[in-house]
This record gives sequence, C-alpha cells and structure tokens, in this order.
Amino acid sequence: MRVTLDKSIDAAYIYLKDQIDPGTVKVTYPCDPLEVKGEINLDFDVDGVLIGVEVQNASKKLPFEVLKIAKTF
Repeated sequence: MRVTLDKSIDAAYIYLKDQIDPGTVKVTYPCDPLEVKGEINLDFDVDGVLIGVEVQNASKKLPFEVLKIAKTF
C-alpha cells in the first residue's frame, strides 16, 4: 500500500493498486460527507475494482500509522 499526503490541503490518497495511470479511474464514488463527517472518495477502475481512496481532512480521519508512512508534498 502506498499513501501520499498533501499537507497544504490535508488530503491523503491511498493507492490500493501499485500504479494508477491517468485514465485508469473509471468511476469515483463520493461517500456522503454527512455520514463520514468529511469527504472521502472511492476510485474504481473499468472492471469495478477499488483502486484508490482519497481522504480529505486526513489528519483527523486517518490513523497515525497511515499518516506516518505517507509520502508528503
């Protein structure tokens, strides 16, 4: 698992697939922000396989262990 974190906007991306090339994401499903108290987007490929998760407000939503391994920019 690879994780990136953009500290300037407090958003993380969790890669569930080694490589996600442009055009790989076919569908993005936004979770209901009221239910999760924030914004989380699920990215699926053309076959309907979950390939990545975007988490906004990451410092409040993700466990420290995940944030610790994130490549920051």
